[in-house]
Amino acid sequence: MDNSSDQKYEVMEAQEVAASMEEQERAQALVEEKETESRTRRFHGFFSRVIAVICVAFSLFQLYASVFGAMDAMKLRSFHIIFLLVLAAFMYPALRREKRDRALPTLWDAVCVGAVFYAFGYLILHYDDIAMGGGWFTTQDYVVAGIGVLVAFECARRVVPNLAVLALAFLAYAFLGKYLPGAFGHVGFSLTRVMDHMFWGSQGLLGVGVGVSATYVFLFVLFGAFLRISGFSEFINDLALTLVGRSAGGPAKVSVIASALMGMINGSALANVATTGAITIPLMKKTGYKAEFAGAVEAVASTGGQFAPPIMGAVGFIMAEFLGVSYTKVMLAAAIPAFLYYLGLIMAVHFEARKLGLKGLSREYIPDAVQVIKKRGHLIIPLVVLMAVMFMGYTPLFAAALAIFATVAASWLSKDTRMGLRRIIQALEEGAKGAVGVGVSCVIIGIIIGSVSLTGLGLTFGFQVLKYVGEGQLYLGGVFVMVMSTILGMGVPGVAAYVIVAAVAVPVLTGVGVQPMAAHMFCLFYACLSNITPPVAMSSYVAAGIAHSNETKTSLIAVRLGLSGFILPFFFLNNPLLLYSSDNPALATVWAFITASFGVCALAVGLERWLFGPCSWLQSLLFIAGAVLTIDPGLSTDAIGIAVILAAAALNRRSTAAFRAGEKAVPAD
Repeated sequence: MDNSSDQKYEVMEAQEVAASMEEQERAQALVEEKETESRTRRFHGFFSRVIAVICVAFSLFQLYASVFGAMDAMKLRSFHIIFLLVLAAFMYPALRREKRDRALPTLWDAVCVGAVFYAFGYLILHYDDIAMGGGWFTTQDYVVAGIGVLVAFECARRVVPNLAVLALAFLAYAFLGKYLPGAFGHVGFSLTRVMDHMFWGSQGLLGVGVGVSATYVFLFVLFGAFLRISGFSEFINDLALTLVGRSAGGPAKVSVIASALMGMINGSALANVATTGAITIPLMKKTGYKAEFAGAVEAVASTGGQFAPPIMGAVGFIMAEFLGVSYTKVMLAAAIPAFLYYLGLIMAVHFEARKLGLKGLSREYIPDAVQVIKKRGHLIIPLVVLMAVMFMGYTPLFAAALAIFATVAASWLSKDTRMGLRRIIQALEEGAKGAVGVGVSCVIIGIIIGSVSLTGLGLTFGFQVLKYVGEGQLYLGGVFVMVMSTILGMGVPGVAAYVIVAAVAVPVLTGVGVQPMAAHMFCLFYACLSNITPPVAMSSYVAAGIAHSNETKTSLIAVRLGLSGFILPFFFLNNPLLLYSSDNPALATVWAFITASFGVCALAVGLERWLFGPCSWLQSLLFIAGAVLTIDPGLSTDAIGIAVILAAAALNRRSTAAFRAGEKAVPAD
């Protein structure tokens, strides 16, 4: 591409950016309407600088504590909670109708912040004495615990109201379960016993949820902020354009690739829809895709980032804690399913484009690949550092911290991306703000986990399900957990959705003989896919708002496009070859991966009803049946499935040739 072409592209790029600004603002408004986490106050004047200072101090404290400091786990979690709840009280309005542009917080905000400092400051100062004293509590200790639980609920009500209501229901069960008849009744617990467990214990507010938030989650959210500020998002979009922009349905494929890469970093499906969707959805519509289809593609692509390595929306770190394994094992286990999910989506948009006769973007819209690499290619270095350090056996904490420093260092390789002090401070501030939503979710899910552990609800629930499902009934138990996971995950952030589902559903799956890793991955997939599952399909609704399409139709198309994600987990249950592990034979895993890839492509053909040309209903059913057989790891099912798919492909080629020759028409509605 010559200089005039470069200049032409840069002018068009500037025009596209300017035109998308209004769309991005509208997308953000839609996210705020659907997701309370995004509905923050906008302070101006002196207090905006106060918030910035708190955020930067939060980020620096977490970096120090995670990399250089040696702090007791309970004290680290307590300091982490103080920062989270103080920011939540200041940043999030107490009432939905409250005016969000303001100069100062309210008196009630000040009361909440005072309660946070009193309760958790008291915990920091007295925890060692109480622990050394054998757990004897005074009246003041119980009062402090009550204040801590109440202020945590108040902050969660502001940030994640749906989750706060669910946590309140679990807490109520701890008190009222004694009045329930049958198996779900329990002996009952006193107020002091519950407060002891929820505040002073290691399975309540200061449990595994906030423990992961105070370490892995925060650092990886901060890493994502540094990548964004360095210009990594622009690099992803340009790289995706150079890779697939000119192919059939190019903008939709750009959406899939860009959303997948961004979703792996930011971990929020809704934020991903708003940021990449504001650009890709109008492009898809302009190319010729229907509005509902364009919105659905973005929703499905953004949702998958929550279970796609290397970061998995921070959920993988909690899974590693639950399983007691290294994060690298979780990441490797998720790699093949995530790839298959996105492969199925890419093929679906490809065949839809072929069916509609769509072409890719014209040459002038495609940046020169050499220029893209030359301009921002060095920004891939931090991700390479992150992966390399983790595979070398170092902890994810060390890898994330090193990757943050590598981001700053790599940014200095080009004048366009260079991060000076101002941009570093901006990244520290944005990282802390971005961690508040998921952090408060991790705090309040401590109430849910604490209630489950205190009352034995998880074991009771699992026993009751197993009594009706029966031993060894993998698929029946899987269906039950799938429905429950989808319902519990509706309208709840990805991390919280997984933790809730895992606490209740994993015992059910392990009880029917599923391996622990497969059980957790099964729950993770369906908890995340609730973002595109009606009736509360948050990602689909935001994408529909950007696309100006019908929400229900967009959600239903999203389910169809993401169907491989709904099918794959069932094949983890009895044969987890698709979850890579060193315990599985390497050759068998490679073969299962190849045939499953073949299967998800066939599934896309069957659902889109197009291969060489339009498919009849019989051909579509054959493709779908063959897809299911090849996704299932097993030589016999693979052989039958491949034969069925090849037969269906031969029929389609023959009928398409006849159709084009004018001998007979083929239904293709």
